[in-house]
Amino acid sequence: MSMLSEEALIRTALQGGASGAAVIAVREIPFRPEFRRACEANSCGKYGKCWTCPPDVGDIDALIARARRYDRCLLFQTVSALEDSFDIEGMLEAGRTHNGLTRRVWETLRPRMPADTLMLSAGGCGVCGRCAREDGRPCRHPDRALAPLEAYGIAVSEAAALGGMKYLNGDNTVTFFSAMLYQREG
Repeated sequence: MSMLSEEALIRTALQGGASGAAVIAVREIPFRPEFRRACEANSCGKYGKCWTCPPDVGDIDALIARARRYDRCLLFQTVSALEDSFDIEGMLEAGRTHNGLTRRVWETLRPRMPADTLMLSAGGCGVCGRCAREDGRPCRHPDRALAPLEAYGIAVSEAAALGGMKYLNGDNTVTFFSAMLYQREG
């Protein structure tokens, strides 16, 4: 079975519910190791509590090197309306919705992609209500767990611009991104 065309990848993301999607060259994506400091500040509360988040996801330089081995990236976004800029519940729900979309897109595309394809999502994994990491146990769903783009040092705002998408989409909105990194056939 052959891999899908770039147009088909974009169409799959859009039909799945993405607000925007594009395929970009990985070599053009800026990677910023210093983004790891944001993770270390634990602003999302998942540092050291989720297998797919720092520090457990791995060394930033090794993750960037892994990502740079791919040549193409399907980048897609969702843009969700909020009641106001303080609508934390709306932001959390939009994040859950986005990551649900990411999982559906991944499950649709995975059978048609090379085995070593890398899917990255927004924020921590979220497959389980409580990550097994918090209990000192191995990941319960390694086949479904997704690491965040930020853990790989991807400069999401700059990658969005490469794909013709906005990182900020106006007042009272929240935007999330996911990316599938892959190697073209041939």
